[in-house]
Amino acid sequence: MYQLRNVRIEGRRTSLRLAPEFWLGLDEIGRRERFALHDLCSVIRRRDPQRSLASAVRVFVTFYFRELAHTGADHRAPPRAAADAHVAGPA
Repeated sequence: MYQLRNVRIEGRRTSLRLAPEFWLGLDEIGRRERFALHDLCSVIRRRDPQRSLASAVRVFVTFYFRELAHTGADHRAPPRAAADAHVAGPA
């Protein structure tokens, strides 16, 4: 079952429908990297404008946790740099 939430991308309100697991992942990334949900979604949109927002978020969350699994659970990078690096994953 998908969950619909409203987020702000670059200050504009939009709806985003994701499976609960992706919302949990996105929330966890925000906590780890010190990003508000809206800011994180804005970064994802800027870095991956060719995909739909939902698709870009799914790719981002998957790539982030895949990289985290390879680098170890204690991985901590500076917040903005880490998010940019993870968003820049496979297009």
